[in-house]
Amino acid sequence: MMKHTKHKLFFAWQYEKEEQWLNKMSERGLQLVRVGFCKYVFEENRQDQYIYRLEFLKGLPSSSESISYIHFLEETGVEYVDSLLRWAYFRKKAYEGEFELYSDIDSKIKHYKRILLLLLVITPNSILSVFNMYRLYMTYNILKYGIFTAFVSLLAILVVIGIFKISMEIKRLKKEQYIKE
Repeated sequence: MMKHTKHKLFFAWQYEKEEQWLNKMSERGLQLVRVGFCKYVFEENRQDQYIYRLEFLKGLPSSSESISYIHFLEETGVEYVDSLLRWAYFRKKAYEGEFELYSDIDSKIKHYKRILLLLLVITPNSILSVFNMYRLYMTYNILKYGIFTAFVSLLAILVVIGIFKISMEIKRLKKEQYIKE
């Protein structure tokens, strides 16, 4: 089978957009077989079409809890494709019907909270890196420190944007949950 490598960047809070993209690739006959940082490896397979879903696991895929969870999903006909750190990529044949990992609003909120916690944990390091790079730039006035400062600042801003977007989605889901009760 012919393999194709695609490079694309998605942020943690864009996992649903990433799912949509993977599902469109599947419709075009490209099935995901491996993931890396901003890297997706597909195999041509027009016979099978899949529905792809992503999940930010509670632990690394090698942890006993994650292994049990992955085995549970596999028993229901879901295929574990690959993972990138704690992001797990799953798929199920499209002809078998709709495929969702989150059966209710509460489980989706818990998933978003795991992503939010990750972003909150890396925020202090991001901000500290900005200050350290800025201090180096101001002390030595070397262009590369200025470029690194701008880059680290952009990353810190993206983390804060992610925190905001995920917080708003959690708030929206809680409101939806309240209305349904």
